[in-house]
Amino acid sequence: MKGEVILGLMIPFVGTALGAGCVFLMKDKMRPMVQRALTGFASGVMVAASIWSLLIPAMDQSEDMGKLSFLPAFVGFWLGILFLLLLDTVIPHLHMDSDKAEGPKAKLRRSTMMVLAVTLHNIPEGMAVGVVYAGMLYGNSNITSGAALALALGIAIQNFPEGAIISMPLCAEGKSKGRAFLDGVLSGAVEPIGAFLTIVGASLIVPAMPYLLSFAAGAMMYVVVEELIPEMSAGEHSNIGVIMFTVGFTLMMALDVALG
Repeated sequence: MKGEVILGLMIPFVGTALGAGCVFLMKDKMRPMVQRALTGFASGVMVAASIWSLLIPAMDQSEDMGKLSFLPAFVGFWLGILFLLLLDTVIPHLHMDSDKAEGPKAKLRRSTMMVLAVTLHNIPEGMAVGVVYAGMLYGNSNITSGAALALALGIAIQNFPEGAIISMPLCAEGKSKGRAFLDGVLSGAVEPIGAFLTIVGASLIVPAMPYLLSFAAGAMMYVVVEELIPEMSAGEHSNIGVIMFTVGFTLMMALDVALG
């Protein structure tokens, strides 16, 4: 069981590392249309994961509350939104294709703030994987090993384009391919760390599992709405972002139902 959990926590990180490795295979800067397509795909996976892997299980676990079974999911979702809003406010970061940094003013290099932006939205993904595996570990009958694996695979699939989206622009801005790859990999290292810490925390407050599941969902939805959807809709051919959002959404939905 422990080996299965460790593997599950590392799968998303491997997805990021493989994506970052694209910097060694592609010579030119990633085209805007390709970047929008990959961002749309990642958005679809995260939205579907928030619903099927996190919010629905949170409400299922609270069904003994009757008509108020939505309450833990409601509260946890809002807490996740507010948590990411706080991080967004206190951590200096720079989104892709943006010239204006967000968060407090800091004398950091542009490339550093770009890595911080990706790292920031990897935090809820790590928490999501961690809390689902925690639910499986601590005997929650509503979360199977298949459902946990489905979420880990889904996050890994959407992490692949994210790794490429961070490493290739860094290389185009003058960093060596090796350094750009390393920065892309490091941006995903927060995921297994966050997942592990979430499992440890969940072991102390098992009755709070519905709140933790929906907390991760809220945090991921904040990232999607605040960052990914605007990026996939910017400029010409924004419809490719919508199409790839649908591909990512349906793929994650199918994974969760088929493996769960």
